[in-house]
Amino acid sequence: MPVFTRFSGSSQPGDGLPGAEAEPAGEEREEGEREATAASRTPLGHRLTHLRTWRTRHPRTARALRLATTALAAALVLGALLLPNTLPALKAVSFARIPAEAVIGAVVVLALPRRPRLVAAVLYGLGLTALTTVNLLDMGFNEYLGRGFNAALDWDLLPDAQAYVEDTLGGGVATAAAVGAVVLVLLVAAVMVAATIRLATVLARHRVRATKGALIAGTVWVTCSALGLTLFGGPIASERGAGALRVHAQRTVESLRDEAEFVKQSKADTFGNTPPGQLLPDLRGKDVIFTFIESYGRSAVEDPIMAPGVGRTLDTGTEALEKAGFAARSGWLTSATYGGSSWLGHSTTMSGLWIDNQRRYRTVSAGDHLTLTKAFQKTGAWDTVGVMPGVQKGWPEEKWYGLDKLYDAFDLGYRGPKFSWSTMPDQYALEAFQRRVHGKKRDKPLMSFVILTSSHQPWAPLPKMVGWDELGDGSVFDAIQKAGNKASDVLTDTTKSREEYGRSIQYSLTSLTQWLQRYGTDDTVLVFLGDHQPIARVSGNRASRDVPVSIVAKDPKVLDKVAGWNWTAGLKPGRDAPVWKMDSFRDRFLRAFGSTPHPSKG
Repeated sequence: MPVFTRFSGSSQPGDGLPGAEAEPAGEEREEGEREATAASRTPLGHRLTHLRTWRTRHPRTARALRLATTALAAALVLGALLLPNTLPALKAVSFARIPAEAVIGAVVVLALPRRPRLVAAVLYGLGLTALTTVNLLDMGFNEYLGRGFNAALDWDLLPDAQAYVEDTLGGGVATAAAVGAVVLVLLVAAVMVAATIRLATVLARHRVRATKGALIAGTVWVTCSALGLTLFGGPIASERGAGALRVHAQRTVESLRDEAEFVKQSKADTFGNTPPGQLLPDLRGKDVIFTFIESYGRSAVEDPIMAPGVGRTLDTGTEALEKAGFAARSGWLTSATYGGSSWLGHSTTMSGLWIDNQRRYRTVSAGDHLTLTKAFQKTGAWDTVGVMPGVQKGWPEEKWYGLDKLYDAFDLGYRGPKFSWSTMPDQYALEAFQRRVHGKKRDKPLMSFVILTSSHQPWAPLPKMVGWDELGDGSVFDAIQKAGNKASDVLTDTTKSREEYGRSIQYSLTSLTQWLQRYGTDDTVLVFLGDHQPIARVSGNRASRDVPVSIVAKDPKVLDKVAGWNWTAGLKPGRDAPVWKMDSFRDRFLRAFGSTPHPSKG
């Protein structure tokens, strides 16, 4: 920062700046002398006074320490003001800038008397703490969710993040991470406040020269800004800190406005008043299964590392299903979420509303907007069930989804080991679904909502396929789990994460297609899709939000209903297959299978 570093070569002893250590102003010097005299009259004060005299006894060491302390303080302030909010931008050249906030801060400090100056320095340090915190949160959210942190919406996701760490790496690690995060924020606050107080003190002691330096730095900043001068591909004149806080403030305001607008939007429904008899008449008598495969994104099908293995699995599945009498059509949907928050993808697909944040999710799931699954329930022609091995606590959304019965992690009879976050392998979950639900005789056909979790990050350890007749209570997976990779090893290795992610998708797809071969009937209709792309470290920083979606059935009349969608034949969507937003799927599906719109206006 020019304000802090431009003066050098002075022959007088210095206090932090390379140059003279000016004597404190009269009031400050007299006050300091009085405090020192009073303190020296006690034994403790005498010892403290003795310790302070080391600067006199070791002047060179003291001067070097002062210089180093001031330089470190300046580096911390500059670093906080210029810190990017994404990992790819975190490069040394990002800090080769002149921050306007540093120049303004120096001017304010120089204009204030001692006590107001101290207050201003503390507030400035706390502001830098807030800036650093939101930038670090932005990095994490951009890396995992493909978007920045939203202060109005995202605090509710932090407990979920802790729960994920607990399920993945253990309760001790999760607790340590939570405590560490709090300690880190407090440490940053203490360090930043100490740094700003230090710099404010040094500037005040060198008021004349610091004022000249601030004037020069301000002039350089204005000139660079006016001329648009750049260095290493970025502007020399920076307002990164103020800009970041401004973006977060705007994001918060827009989120609050969006919430009010979404409440109105969620009450309007194209099929809100459709009579039961006019919903899904062309699927009557069919067992319909909606299945989400965790993190099954477009990258799995097209990325050079994952695509070969996943492509072979899709081709093999297509051929095997064709031999069993099934046909498939596949396309792409653009998910409302990325890298995580799977429930946003589920609810967007089923509701026909764009649900891309937790506030929207809570708003819509607390209302009566018609979900695709609830449309089946509303007809009275289907029994409706949910199979969700990832649910391990109360789940009130069951009613909003229109599920007569929910089978969660504790209802499927699994006695084997967890595979990191996933409570059970997909193959077991599907077999339990068959035993407890799909394979039982009933008076009505079945509509099932199934969430498969084996491809959930961190993709270690991974289950392997076993004989379907060997699954039992899941204990057969004990040895497989123990022999698998450790989550910590995969999390820290980008290449291994991508490889293991691809294998997890292959496993989930194989489990599902083999289950359909084994248990599918002439009346089975399977719709399966991904909920979102994997995290940016796996899918890439510029990856789309697209996920594959497929419809599989034996009855040719079912696929004839979607012939106009122009989807690709088979389980692997072509590169040129149509791409729809995920929230459009509900209405397209309802219309394709004969539903008549009767809008509700809210």
